Amino acid sequence: MATARNAQRKPAKAAKSTKPAKPSPSNVSADPSQTLQSFSLTDLQQYTLEKSYSANASKDFHLFYVGRDDVHDILKHVLSRTRVSLYLNMFGFDDEELNQILMQKALDPNVTMLITLDQSQANGPHEKMLLDADRKQALAQFNTHFVIGQSATHQISHTKGFVADGRVGGEGSTNWSASGEGTFVVTGQPGGAGYKAQNNTQTIFTDPDSLSRFQSELIAEHMIAQKESNTPPERTQLKPPAQPAAG
Repeated sequence: MATARNAQRKPAKAAKSTKPAKPSPSNVSADPSQTLQSFSLTDLQQYTLEKSYSANASKDFHLFYVGRDDVHDILKHVLSRTRVSLYLNMFGFDDEELNQILMQKALDPNVTMLITLDQSQANGPHEKMLLDADRKQALAQFNTHFVIGQSATHQISHTKGFVADGRVGGEGSTNWSASGEGTFVVTGQPGGAGYKAQNNTQTIFTDPDSLSRFQSELIAEHMIAQKESNTPPERTQLKPPAQPAAG
């Protein structure tokens, strides 16, 4: 009898585990009503050490500090609310949560994406995830175009920035990694066991001139990297490695 009762309880337990996890406050990808259409830089003051800006802070530019401010959640806040377009060039790309946000956008045909990654970093797991997704699903059909390449003079592609929905830009020295962003291991504050933070900065800006000029630069860098990697324009992905000659 006890065995029969336990067997009857198992399906109920399995049903409970299928409930979707509640999104974090900063990552709202699952809620399409959360957008950047009414974005203000003051939306991000909650992620600063002081939880507020000074009275004379700029309304279209703010500088955040890794190891002091919650840069990881700042990036999640902006990127997860992107609903129209994302132009991105990122040198260091090793953040699992940000990659999940990008992959959701990459498979959304309503979001136009142009992604440029550096060739010297191309063996990372998240670059591989993009390559695999393109080979399996032809991301260009979802209005997502990406390339892994170099600068016009065959140097590293070291830009670390984006323009989201033509409304919010980000740029700085921050690579997308746990130590690059100083990802918090204790809720709401830096520090704690295993916490690591590089000396990096992250700007977020909204002034129209900078957004327009930076988006144009990101497009130009993408086209250069595409040309340097000899990538067909209709399928912006790396060519498969050449097979060794037989014998």
